[in-house]
Amino acid sequence: MEKRRLGSGPLEVSSIGLGCMGMSFAYGAPEERDEAESIATIHRAIELGVTFFDTAEAYGPYENEELLARALKGKRDRVVIATKFGFKFDEKGALAGTDSRPAHIREAVEGSLRRLETDRIDLLYQHRVDRTVPIEDVVGAMAALVREGKVRFLGLSEAGEQTLRRAHAAHPIAALQSEYSLWERNLEPRIIPLLRELGIGLVPFAPLGRGFLTGSARRADEYPEGDYRRGDPRYQGANFEANVRAASAVRELAARKGGTPAQIALAWLLHKGPDVVPIPGTKRRRYLEENVAAASVSLDALEMEALEAALRPENVSGPRYAEKQAGLVDR
Repeated sequence: MEKRRLGSGPLEVSSIGLGCMGMSFAYGAPEERDEAESIATIHRAIELGVTFFDTAEAYGPYENEELLARALKGKRDRVVIATKFGFKFDEKGALAGTDSRPAHIREAVEGSLRRLETDRIDLLYQHRVDRTVPIEDVVGAMAALVREGKVRFLGLSEAGEQTLRRAHAAHPIAALQSEYSLWERNLEPRIIPLLRELGIGLVPFAPLGRGFLTGSARRADEYPEGDYRRGDPRYQGANFEANVRAASAVRELAARKGGTPAQIALAWLLHKGPDVVPIPGTKRRRYLEENVAAASVSLDALEMEALEAALRPENVSGPRYAEKQAGLVDR
């Protein structure tokens, strides 16, 4: 698989990464999780040339980093590990707000290093902007960890324009992680031009539209208790029907080209620029293999335009987050 550079520095990763969150967190019931298959999926990803693996202390919490460490035994030097800090947790492990105080950043990173069983984090993200701590203080604490050799490169997640400018002025930012796909184009007017001005790479999460672009989405009430999608406005009521209709263009093009909807959605992202590295999440080898094959799918200008016209923002029904999660986005 081809390599892509994140940011203006030397950080190179595979053109498609692997989001590991769903192996431990957010999607499906806990009893449905299969650690053996998750580890086999990570091993297969490496065989296929995937070098970029995304996790976070919040996924579990903590469990996903530990799972990734078990999967990467003997393989650590072949991969790039990205993880994230920035939340505090209650006694039950639920998210209890943001916390990017410098002392907490150091504590969080030491915990991640221990769970990941490694001596360095390749790409460290602030998971969500903490409005109570100046971003210069956050990045200063992260940069200190770079100087100590515990972190190699810095990133932000769901950060807005001013935060990005101020952060990058304090220390080079290699990547912004944010939701971006045919399905969710909120970055296009202002954020993507800024990233290119500053030389910051884009790592889109949820590149398959949380299942809508693949045709696998079901109504909110069909997911088990605790599944993130039960509370997602786009899976509910009339929004669901409208969104299934909007995403049909992806399925139709896939049928004409002899590929899958997931491959079309990922190929569209890969065609948006060499600084874009999507991280589709999966916990099964068959979906991983399908996703990785998107790197060889070619879309011409007319196909790109047709997809974008069918999935204009006004054709997608409902906000991308419920109110509580939306409040954590720095835009």
